[in-house]
Amino acid sequence: MTEKKKIVKEKKALRAEIAVPSGIDVRIEKQIIHIKKADKEIERNIHPFLIVKHEDNKIIITARKNRKTEKRLLGTLEAHINNMIKGLEKPFLYKLQVVNVHFPMTVSHDKTKDEFVVKNFLGEKNDRRIPLVKGVAVKINKDIVEIESHDIEKAGQVATNIEKGTHVRNKDRRIYQDGIFIIEKPGRSYL
Repeated sequence: MTEKKKIVKEKKALRAEIAVPSGIDVRIEKQIIHIKKADKEIERNIHPFLIVKHEDNKIIITARKNRKTEKRLLGTLEAHINNMIKGLEKPFLYKLQVVNVHFPMTVSHDKTKDEFVVKNFLGEKNDRRIPLVKGVAVKINKDIVEIESHDIEKAGQVATNIEKGTHVRNKDRRIYQDGIFIIEKPGRSYL
């Protein structure tokens, strides 16, 4: 009789290291990572499958198991942390263009209510008010709207909310081309 040999596959542990530039403070509390530079701070939740540690000038991310799910979560968190570090060094900028064909639309930023106001969109009597997110700066230069934030998710969310807030419904888009459209994102330009 022959003995059956057990084949044991060794899987490599999932691990990622991110270098932290000088001047940036990293703090990990429970399942939240806080990254801070001067008076700007960004925080992010950590998935329970991942373990994050701050040692020397590195953020070390490891996974509890070696599966596809953990690989995806680890890669996503690594990308988010890299974006947080980039944003603290230089803010992210989105540009939108105001396009009006039929009716002269005007836009403004109501700082007291923290809303973006669109007046006379397609001849509507009521103003369209789009709520903004705290931590996002809005600048209006004629027909260009600039959105700037240290958190890429907040800047992207505000840009999308403004674009969706001026979406044309129940009309032929070939004729009614009015709206506010994203023309530039971080790392990508549409013009």
